[in-house]
Amino acid sequence: MASRLYTWGRWAARRRGRVVAVWLLLFAVVGGLGITLHGRQSTEFSVPGIESQRAQDLLESKFPAAAGGVARVVLAAPKGGTLADPETEAAVAAGLEKAASVPGVVHVSDPAATGTVSRDGRIGYADVHFRQAADEVPQSAKDALSEAMDGARDTGLQVEFGGSAMQPVTEVGGPAEIVGVVIAFAVLALALGSLVAAGLPLLTAVLGVAIGVLGVQFVSRFVEMTSTATVLALMIGLAVGIDYALFILSRHREQLADPEAEVEDSIARAVATAGSAVVFAGATVIIALAALAVTGIPFLTIMGLAAAATVLLAVLVAVTLVPAVLGLLGERLRPRAPRAERPGRPAGAGGLAWAGIVTRRPLIVLLVGVVGLLALALPARDLRLGLPGNASQPAASTQHKGYDLLSEGFGPGFNATLVAVVDTGGMPAADRASKVAGLRTALAADPGVAVAAEPVTNEDATLAVITVVPATGPDAQATTDLVHRLRENAPDIRGAGGTLYIAGATAAAIDIAGKLSDALPLFVAIIVILALILLTVAFRSLLVPVKAALGFLLSVAASLGATVWVFQDGHLNGVLDIPSAGPVTSFLPVLLIGVLFGLAMDYEVFLVSRMREHYEHTGDAAGAVTQGLARSGRVVGAAALIMVAVFGGFVFNHDPIIKSIGFALAFGVLVDAFVVRMTLVPAAMALLGHRAWGLPRALDRITPDVDIEGAKLPPRTAPARDGGHSRGDAAPEAEAEAGAEAAPESEEDLSGKDDLSDKEGLSGKEGLSGKQGHEGMEDREVSLR
Repeated sequence: MASRLYTWGRWAARRRGRVVAVWLLLFAVVGGLGITLHGRQSTEFSVPGIESQRAQDLLESKFPAAAGGVARVVLAAPKGGTLADPETEAAVAAGLEKAASVPGVVHVSDPAATGTVSRDGRIGYADVHFRQAADEVPQSAKDALSEAMDGARDTGLQVEFGGSAMQPVTEVGGPAEIVGVVIAFAVLALALGSLVAAGLPLLTAVLGVAIGVLGVQFVSRFVEMTSTATVLALMIGLAVGIDYALFILSRHREQLADPEAEVEDSIARAVATAGSAVVFAGATVIIALAALAVTGIPFLTIMGLAAAATVLLAVLVAVTLVPAVLGLLGERLRPRAPRAERPGRPAGAGGLAWAGIVTRRPLIVLLVGVVGLLALALPARDLRLGLPGNASQPAASTQHKGYDLLSEGFGPGFNATLVAVVDTGGMPAADRASKVAGLRTALAADPGVAVAAEPVTNEDATLAVITVVPATGPDAQATTDLVHRLRENAPDIRGAGGTLYIAGATAAAIDIAGKLSDALPLFVAIIVILALILLTVAFRSLLVPVKAALGFLLSVAASLGATVWVFQDGHLNGVLDIPSAGPVTSFLPVLLIGVLFGLAMDYEVFLVSRMREHYEHTGDAAGAVTQGLARSGRVVGAAALIMVAVFGGFVFNHDPIIKSIGFALAFGVLVDAFVVRMTLVPAAMALLGHRAWGLPRALDRITPDVDIEGAKLPPRTAPARDGGHSRGDAAPEAEAEAGAEAAPESEEDLSGKDDLSDKEGLSGKEGLSGKQGHEGMEDREVSLR
């Protein structure tokens, strides 16, 4: 792999103008399609096959009037007043009359006629039924409905909105997300020591993620897609795009620290080595996200594929556009000569300090780290899954205010309304009314039911609908238990020739959570097996993949524990602006496992590949751990901080789903990078020693050699400067091809040179000359940086 990427990177650097032009053209084409021909994005999470969805499909086919979107107008009189006051009653009636004329509205209920008023007469509601499904109601109709109630507001009434048709649209690009990008730029500037270098990963990442998100917008014209899919693609694409560019750029600048290094050759080598790690790590992210398809949930599959496509673009940008831009910048990216070390301080001592601390007492470090992560994971034992309702919307939103008013006026269970749908088509016509009435009596007798309304049937009486109001709220465990108990009445109806479904938004959330809980063990098994296979191929080792998989599971458990502690248990609500504690978003664990697996493998591959690179050249297992951590620790730390900044910016998004995903990913990356990869991994590697790099002979024969460390790269080309750039576009293309395929030096030669250079770099001794001397200088520079 490294040899091919070396040739590719050299070609991209030489043909930099063409490469940049192709990417800009692609951005223009995809951007034009995404802006002009984008589709409609849904706010609903539907899963074919679950009971609540089957009931919804049945309503749409047999009872369309009951299947359309509903906007609930919640009305509250001032303290001391009632909705029965003549002026108030007239204003409400006028407003509802205007609402009935809004395009798409088929029916508007009257609180005075239907009795949907609280006992004290102060709070009431009217349901506005639309012909279209909830996610198809246009924004213009919602705005017209709000304007229709202006007269009621003028009389002093509080008017809020809820219902399936009034779900808010997910928005991104607010101040918090921008702050995350600014923090990422600051981290890049500190890590690279150059504003020009810091701007390069941001520039290329933004271009790649823009193409990806606009492409997702265009695809939504043909595929039903939730707005969360676009935000997830933006979140992950931006984070990995910055990180991948940083990996290659930092390796390039590390090599340019040698004053004799040629720019073009350095670009090719950076793409061959760091680029190999990027390609391999990116492949794991893509496969993990695509593996979301095994859950059998369409919206989650689309979400994973959209994010995977954006990550693929980030990889392609890293190995094509990044080397082209590096070629354009040329000598301007060469770091300045480092300051002289203080007397008595060995070169690179600062970079090796953490490696020394971690590997000095590896067993103690492992025990403390594992126990700490398990303690963080403890709250995950009480994990409950669900979908956020109006209680989770921002406290200032009309949905949240409407939720609170309904709870105050009618009880907490009113916001968890269930719908019993009875298909009576197979019953004798004479028995239908009595059987449905008996069912209503049975439902009302359940201690968890506050109210069971009178049945409503369609025109030919083949379908009946009974509204059931629980005594508890939508997020309560008691409501989940109630749904399961109500479904126990299904056999009685089936015996009479009918079919009973318990549906509604609350039942749908419970069904989706159950579906995802069932799919979780299979998904985790696939991810762990995938990690073992990919890392075995990458490092030709059995123990390294096992260690990596166990570390990944610890990171996921700790992140889930922290997410439960914050969002479900209600801690830090004020700091993170979380309006209400509730169950964790049902698809967050699956999504977290898929995304965090890929990101964890990013750091694992980049960190351990540097260890293996040193081990391949020297055979020194202990030195490989310290040198690998010293050389890559700073870059991995910077990359993780960038990820945390980008994901953390989404924690302050108003959408409760995006907020929880941003928190879980930010916390997971923070723990995985700094605790697992940069602490537990080197400690485990120090304990394993030479055994870490062992592979049984039978397995060794069938495992492909991908060479992500660049051991088979050709020797460095002689330095040649040309007007600030090393070898311009006029250099023969054939020379690059030949260089990539040239026979490498023998292992003995390579090992000897690297061993000598490493020793000289660590001891700070001078006196080497020629190529070996420069390699010694490079090692000292790496330790410094």
